[in-house]
Amino acid sequence: MRIESTVPPPIVKSIRDLIFWQYAKIISESAGVGKKQYGFVMNRYKKLASGEITWATSIREYVKEREKPDECIYCGSKVNLTLDHILPRSRRGPDSPDNAVWVCKKCNSSKGDRRLYEWYGLEKRYELPRIAEGKYLKLLYSMHEMKAALWKGFSLISFILFVGEMHV
Repeated sequence: MRIESTVPPPIVKSIRDLIFWQYAKIISESAGVGKKQYGFVMNRYKKLASGEITWATSIREYVKEREKPDECIYCGSKVNLTLDHILPRSRRGPDSPDNAVWVCKKCNSSKGDRRLYEWYGLEKRYELPRIAEGKYLKLLYSMHEMKAALWKGFSLISFILFVGEMHV
């Protein structure tokens, strides 16, 4: 896979922009268009960035999660469920409902202390469960907001680390 095909467009200049770009892909997928439809994703990105639309609330996320209450959010297994911190506690993830999803022990063990994009990698980035990715992006947004770092720029290297690719 060529790294150029995964890099956000030049309009994405800050951490805030990058989070909105990733979330626009979720909106695109939820609309049935798919995460790879550049025009639609760009349209949703611009609307998110301008405040014309907002992302789903925590309540809406909770309702979506409850649609499949007894299965692993990652693989659909219904056995040996446990809570997973989407952003691991070892990576300064909070111990809060906004950072937790139900997963099977196999997926929890496989993920370990890796971040969501790091665990899935670039090859499977379009397969991320909507709830987990949405919660993860909102969590990143609030953590960067607390640090007053939303408007900080990012480099190609930080983007690669953001989506979890460890080898280019």
